[in-house]
Amino acid sequence: MKEREVMKAHEVMKEREVMTAHEVMKAREVLKVPDLSRSEYYLNRELSWLEFNQRVLEEAADKSNPLFEQLKFLAISASNLDEFYMVRVGSLNDQVEAGYEKADASGLNPSALLARISSRVHVMAEETSRIWSRKLAPRMREAGFRLMNPAELYEGELAWLSEYFDHFIYPVLTPMAVDSGRPFPLIQNKTLNIGVIIQDEEEDDGFIFATVQVPSVLDRLIVLPSGSTAGTDFMMMEDIISLFIDRLFIGKTILATAPYRVTRNGDLAIDEDEAEDLLHEIEKSLRQRRWGVAVRLEIRKDADPRLRFTLLDELELAEDDMFEVPGPLDFCILFRVYGLPGTQHLKYPGYVPQRNPAFLGHDSMFDAIRAGDILMHLPYESFSPIIDMIHEAAKDPAVLAIKQTLYRVSGTSPIVRALAEAAENGKQVTVLVELKARFDEENNIQWAKQLEKAGCHVIYGLVGLKTHCKITLVVRMEDEGIQRYVHLSTGNYNDVTARIYTDLGIFTSNKYFGEDASAVFNALSGYSERPRLRKLVMAPTMLRQTFADLIRREMDFARLGKKAFIRAKVNSLVDPGIIELLYQASMAGVKIDLLVRGMCCLRPGLDGISGNISVRSIVGRFLEHSRIYRFENGGDPELYLSSADWMERNMDRRVELLFPVEDATLRVRIESILDLYGSDTEKTRCMDAEGTYRKPRKKRGIRLDAQVSFMELALRHARPASVEGGPVFVVQKPEPQTNPRKE
Repeated sequence: MKEREVMKAHEVMKEREVMTAHEVMKAREVLKVPDLSRSEYYLNRELSWLEFNQRVLEEAADKSNPLFEQLKFLAISASNLDEFYMVRVGSLNDQVEAGYEKADASGLNPSALLARISSRVHVMAEETSRIWSRKLAPRMREAGFRLMNPAELYEGELAWLSEYFDHFIYPVLTPMAVDSGRPFPLIQNKTLNIGVIIQDEEEDDGFIFATVQVPSVLDRLIVLPSGSTAGTDFMMMEDIISLFIDRLFIGKTILATAPYRVTRNGDLAIDEDEAEDLLHEIEKSLRQRRWGVAVRLEIRKDADPRLRFTLLDELELAEDDMFEVPGPLDFCILFRVYGLPGTQHLKYPGYVPQRNPAFLGHDSMFDAIRAGDILMHLPYESFSPIIDMIHEAAKDPAVLAIKQTLYRVSGTSPIVRALAEAAENGKQVTVLVELKARFDEENNIQWAKQLEKAGCHVIYGLVGLKTHCKITLVVRMEDEGIQRYVHLSTGNYNDVTARIYTDLGIFTSNKYFGEDASAVFNALSGYSERPRLRKLVMAPTMLRQTFADLIRREMDFARLGKKAFIRAKVNSLVDPGIIELLYQASMAGVKIDLLVRGMCCLRPGLDGISGNISVRSIVGRFLEHSRIYRFENGGDPELYLSSADWMERNMDRRVELLFPVEDATLRVRIESILDLYGSDTEKTRCMDAEGTYRKPRKKRGIRLDAQVSFMELALRHARPASVEGGPVFVVQKPEPQTNPRKE
């Protein structure tokens, strides 16, 4: 039977209203059409995420990166893993506790998945330790930055540390012993602690367990006084405390000490339907996050067995939940090392985001936007035009209203300050602050309260949904009447992450975009039915169906022998429904090129299933965050940008926006962006059917780092001088550097 007839039969079989499950199975057997819901066609999302973190870890081991950038990648990997355990492992433990054992699309139930995760993370932890001890720590010493062990200290340093301990550390410490009158204390999430075994003959087992929390109010990294010209020597706070631990237990015999760290379930469970005040409910849940159920124990590898046994028993953890670390615990401390002075020569060459030339020659942001749609490419271009638009709108007497969604903002957000100023100036300011933005809840609560005090109308999201779309609307009275100015983006309104996340955004005064933006905000702030939109596509009401229609249209073109091609750049691809559609499209002859930064549950290269699909990933200097969707449409391509990934939560449980790129100049530019990503030879990894990522073989003479190319393009298109208060550094490949203090 011809392929198109098979696909036609397969589509008919999907109409479950007219065919029973038994009839579907029998029809597939006759037509030899594969059941695309079978588990062997899907990778598990958690295990796929771990492979993403493995790619981050590989960047830490890559000597082509400057030394301190390698340290930063190691810190990012550790931070990622913390969040993974708090959220994903915490959630899986909850499922096991509740008796939920349903298998996911990949065929793994929560119990089996937890075992696979533990095994994979143990391997990753060993590799992390090897990278640190064999590669990074020795190179740091060569560069003049030495993490000292107590045995390496000379007499003068010991005397200085003794005095430092007595004056600055000792007064802050609180030793807590555990015996019949003093129960095991609550060890806070992600805090660093020192376990102590104290000899006590009166106890049945001859010892008492005690613990000391390493104070987070003090700097964990202690720079030692310069006693030589070798460079910078420093020690970790936990090693200093361990060195003088006997001063906390005077008259007692210390048998053993070891640093340890506990990760707890941080997945907040909030019943929004029952919560009378969502803000109060989230504030209460945040306080509980520190005391969630323990999900991981990290402890120094040479720890006394009595310490390990006591902690596992008290925390109710299995041995598989314990990770013995030979070096420092919590490599997030390397963020602090990265910030040490005198290290710029060991980092990427500096880069200043450039002003988009479309704004040059205009006295007003609104004049520039009226002149034509403007595409912003962060972090290569400056985030400042977004801030400038809100600042100008706050002061402009012609501006009547400002409306904006805020998902994650920085701690000193200039946008929030501008919105508050606009409200104080009498503008109608409506801000949707998403209180359920994980790990930014506390920050968002503080901003929401400040905005309310300034007179803004603050909305705390929608019940049961996270508002994840990024949209700003400015309504202005002009000579011709009401004019709307819209900004839509793939990324957050965060001036800090705008320097390290790659995102795309569009400014437009297009009438239809403006009307759609008003309808979206009315739906968010009011109680209305699904808005009728002309240009924008909104989740959870329309997005899934739109993507399905676009993919099926490519299948139709392929069957007609016309151009059929799907190109997508996303953070994650885990939605089983989308994956099945992509498999169908591949079987119909559609070429599919996917650039997926993180989780990907689709298996490319399966014979007869996904042979037309390629999956690549880029992990580099900047975090790839933009979402781009391109559909060939029979030779008349359509381009879309979105806040949404191909994930179930984005399609069904979030408010998201997909928006078309219609301006011809902008379309050419986005096509060139996709082409540059496709030409990358330095940071790209290709995925195989087993979910393994490997760097492709480099062709002789061809070397291209897409992110470096984007920096070079932004510099070339901008005016020569920096507009952000600092020099523009020439972007180039970092050369091996020596420590100037050693020369």
